[in-house]
Amino acid sequence: METEKVKVWDPFVRIFHWSLVVLFVLNALVIDDDGKAHIWVGYTILALVVARIAWGFAGTRYARFSSFPPSLSASAEQLSDIATGRNGKHSVGHTPLGALMIYNLLAAILVISVSGYLMTTDMFWGLKWPEELHELAVLWAEISVLVHIAAVLFESRRTAINLPRSMITGYKFVKPEN
Repeated sequence: METEKVKVWDPFVRIFHWSLVVLFVLNALVIDDDGKAHIWVGYTILALVVARIAWGFAGTRYARFSSFPPSLSASAEQLSDIATGRNGKHSVGHTPLGALMIYNLLAAILVISVSGYLMTTDMFWGLKWPEELHELAVLWAEISVLVHIAAVLFESRRTAINLPRSMITGYKFVKPEN
């Protein structure tokens, strides 16, 4: 079946995505978590997430949160399609499960950022719970990232839409809507 080229991800979304990938990897795996660089990378990540949230209200069509509202019923339908081998509805922007993952990752990164900041304040200095919350949120984010990557690869194969390429070029090749 023929496909059409659709502009989906604007430059801001793609720059946000890949910047977040690089900075998260640096802070999680490369930079010493007791150093100033870790804190400044964390602030940069927080600024990126805040900008992305603003872009979710003011951005282009597929960047807006209104284009991918969280929906448990639509997510269950997508899971059913996957389980039964149906290709189901295709989403030009985020799929229902993809939407849930985006909200999950944004929330996890906000928790990481706020708990990390709290650890630097006089009021919370030396308290265990901000550090424990921070570490738990980082672990949750790392697991979520691995699930996200696996799901992107799986859905790319299942739907025959190269999702990683679309996050680089901004375009998806999708079946035309009827």
